Amino acid sequence: MSDALTRFQERLNYQFSDVGLLRHALKHRSAGAQHNERLEFLGDSLVNLFAAESLYHSHPEASEGDLSSMRSHLVRKESLAKIARFLHFEEVIELGQSALSSGGHRRDSILADTVEAVIAATYLDGGWQSASEVVAKMMAIPALEISSVESVRDAKSLLQEKLQGQGYATPTYETLSVDGPGHARKFSVSCIINGFEQVFEGQGPNRRAAEQMAANVALETIEKTQAKAEINNE
Repeated sequence: MSDALTRFQERLNYQFSDVGLLRHALKHRSAGAQHNERLEFLGDSLVNLFAAESLYHSHPEASEGDLSSMRSHLVRKESLAKIARFLHFEEVIELGQSALSSGGHRRDSILADTVEAVIAATYLDGGWQSASEVVAKMMAIPALEISSVESVRDAKSLLQEKLQGQGYATPTYETLSVDGPGHARKFSVSCIINGFEQVFEGQGPNRRAAEQMAANVALETIEKTQAKAEINNE
C-alpha cells in the first residue's frame, strides 16, 4: 500500500480491510475499466441518508423544509468538493492522462463524485456504523458548518443566482394546493424554470416554506444533471 493511501486513511480516520475497494473508489473512469461510477451511485444515496439522519438528531427544532434545506447545503456538489479538498483527495484520485492534464483533480464534479464513491466503499467495507462515522467527520469540516437554520434556508436566492449565471430566466412559483385545517395547513408549490421540462415541487406549512423546498429540489436536480453531463462530455 502506498504512503499516500496510508495518509489518506489516517485523514478519514478509517482503515480499510479491503484496500482494493478503496482503490476502486478512487479510480475515475478516465483511468480505464473498473472505475468508481457504480460506487458513486451507491454513495449518492448513502450521503443523503447519513446527512438526513445527522441533521434529524442535531436540529430537533427544525421543520421538514428546514431539514431539507440544510441537507441540500451539505450534499451539494460544491460542499462535497470542499470535503475532498479538506481531506486532500487530489493526492489519491486516479485519473487518466487527459483528465489529469485538464486539471481534473481540481474539478468540483470529479471531487464530489469521488467523495460519494469513498463513502460507498467505506459502507461496503465496514458497514453502517463505520460509514456513518466517516460521513460525520466529513460533515464536521469548518467550511460546512451550519450555525443556524437561517444560514442555509434561502434556497430561492441560491437557485436564482445559479440560473442567472447560466443565462436562464428567473423561476416562477405557483401554488398547487392548500390542504388541512387552519392550524395545520400544508401548501404544495411548483417551481417552473423556462428551458427545463421538469416541474419541481415542494411542500410546507406556508407558501414561503413550500417555495423554499421546491427551490431545493430544483437545485439538487440541476446540480446532479449538470455534473453527469460534465462527466459524459469528458
